[in-house]
Amino acid sequence: MCYMKQSINILVSGGGTGGHIYPAIAIANELKRRFPNANFLFVGAKNRMEMEKVPEEGYAIKGLWITGIQRKLTLTNLMFPLKLVSSLWNANKIINKFKPDVVIGTGGFASGPTLYAAALKNIPTLIQEQNSYPGITNKLLAKKAKVICVAYDGLNRFFPKEKIIKTGNPVRQDLFDISNKRKEAQAFFNTDPAKKTLLILGGSLGARAMNKLIESNLDWLLKQDLQLIWQTGKLYIDEYQKHNAKNNVQTHAFLNRMDLAYASSDFIISRAGASSISELCMVGKPVVFIPSPNVSEDHQKKNAMAIVKKEAAILIEEKELDGFQSIFKQLLKDKEKQKSLGKNIKKLELPKATEHIVDNVEKLII
Repeated sequence: MCYMKQSINILVSGGGTGGHIYPAIAIANELKRRFPNANFLFVGAKNRMEMEKVPEEGYAIKGLWITGIQRKLTLTNLMFPLKLVSSLWNANKIINKFKPDVVIGTGGFASGPTLYAAALKNIPTLIQEQNSYPGITNKLLAKKAKVICVAYDGLNRFFPKEKIIKTGNPVRQDLFDISNKRKEAQAFFNTDPAKKTLLILGGSLGARAMNKLIESNLDWLLKQDLQLIWQTGKLYIDEYQKHNAKNNVQTHAFLNRMDLAYASSDFIISRAGASSISELCMVGKPVVFIPSPNVSEDHQKKNAMAIVKKEAAILIEEKELDGFQSIFKQLLKDKEKQKSLGKNIKKLELPKATEHIVDNVEKLII
């Protein structure tokens, strides 16, 4: 039996998007289950969604004055050096006061200065890299990190091989075995069990190109005898909710019961964020990825390609959306393709990701 400190302080940093926040919360929840007396503190970026979502889950959070670098010359970019110095200074103050035994970073603006300040004090750090192509921050932090938990193969191109552990990305617990929830899901969304259901996922804010694609092909999709559960995102719901007047179409700003949304679906069209892909591997249904071209390092396309290469999904780039009807019609007609896509993507699931990540955190605090 290894000796464990009586009081453990765990610092977690990640945010900016749900793809960074929810893995951070999942890791903290598993650590709290194992170490009920541990003290937790999150560090996020001021005015970002983590400042609201983390306290909702019962955790304290401190905010740093930090943003990313824009691709064009803006006032935000000119302020970046000042924000970085401020964030390093404040991260250092937070660490001095909280005295963490370990610091975990799941990506996002705040994790850079937080993990860097911790590493300078020789506090063990763990990076959880969700994407198949890491951003510049994690590449820099990797030099001093003790452990780097990844979800894809081939990341030794970017990180020291001896630090890499393939764990997968944390996913929500309610996605385990959604196959038993089909009837409940159809009742929840009031869908017709005799029709196939297409689920469209553009992310919590929404994706303009995807929404335009669905709107312009709406009558055609309905003629294919499909019913649609269409997550427009909160930025676009006012523009697209008029389509609820059509039979077999329902629009949603958010889908709070993702387990039931997945359970009710037969086909899925989705962005290719790392968390979404990890969930879709659990779900095991035919997926068409339309990656966002507006993300750093074009990482959504790279995430999707890692799945497509294993014949586990279909990829359509935004610039190729003119060919959507012919590609999607082919999928609808080809039952064997549908089965093989579902089977192949399911093979890629890593359902115990959270536990494996926390196993490695535990080793750092023993």
